[in-house]
Amino acid sequence: MNSLWKTIVRTRFVSMNLLLVVAVALGIAAASAVGAPPAFDGQRAFADLEAICAIGPRISGTEGMQRQQDLLVEHFTKLGAECAVQEFDVAHPQTGEPTRLKNLIVSWHPAATERVLLACHYDTRPRPDRELLPRFRDLPFIGANDGASGVALLMELGRQMGSLSPRYGVDFVFFDAEELVYVNGRDDYFLGSEHFAKTYKATPPNYKYVAGVVLDMVADKDLKIYYEVGSLHYARAVSTSVWDAAKRAGVKQFVARRKHEVRDDHLPLNEIARIPTCDVIDFDYPHWHTRNDIPASCSAESLGAVGHVMVEWLSRLPDFSPQR
Repeated sequence: MNSLWKTIVRTRFVSMNLLLVVAVALGIAAASAVGAPPAFDGQRAFADLEAICAIGPRISGTEGMQRQQDLLVEHFTKLGAECAVQEFDVAHPQTGEPTRLKNLIVSWHPAATERVLLACHYDTRPRPDRELLPRFRDLPFIGANDGASGVALLMELGRQMGSLSPRYGVDFVFFDAEELVYVNGRDDYFLGSEHFAKTYKATPPNYKYVAGVVLDMVADKDLKIYYEVGSLHYARAVSTSVWDAAKRAGVKQFVARRKHEVRDDHLPLNEIARIPTCDVIDFDYPHWHTRNDIPASCSAESLGAVGHVMVEWLSRLPDFSPQR
């Protein structure tokens, strides 16, 4: 065999080997992609946060809240979810007039009789009461982190639900009037979650919630989320499963150490409805209840980190079903 023919044969042999390596690599990548959870887009979630904040304040019973509700129903309906509104009236804390409140329930795989819920509040506080100067406390409060962040995260998570096959049915629940509070100590918190929990207990539906996660203030630029003390008391298994999902996902913003005890919407779910629910919250946010709780104080990276954990959690849900 002459040297030219040897060169041609060697070149073809190397080329065939290279093609084989590429084909194997592509096959492995494709197999990995099939098993991997869908990608959560933090930038797209941040755009949702900005769109919500552009509405302005979303105080319970106001036009701003109604515009947000319309936006969410349209968004989730287009994604193929079932949307239901749980309506009830309360006396307005300032005027005493009846005020119509609406919890929004977005259901995926609605036929499933065992379900998990992911919840947030979608109202904004009436005023930035933690402003240092009293003259600023009656200015508009936008609630980018405390209000819009949980909503935006669930909007983006909704885009991923068609690619997920969770162990249980999934409901997104948006609680109204978490903080329809003008005067601390006089006005009640958690009106929406309390009504939801009481209704679930008094008239049990034909399904059972086996676990829940409340998402609150999850877009802080300097995000650090610790175990919440009450969540470990009421829902240790749920709490540890979320932090385990963060570890699997390589999300360092979840710190497996207890820090704050927070009064939040998870309390009525645990104490009244007996749904084991943990609170995912960064309670070290420096702009809490101030005028500076705006999109510029929030981060797409933080939304992406928490969203990635929620996708991982839903993709590999533990068995929370009651022992039979």
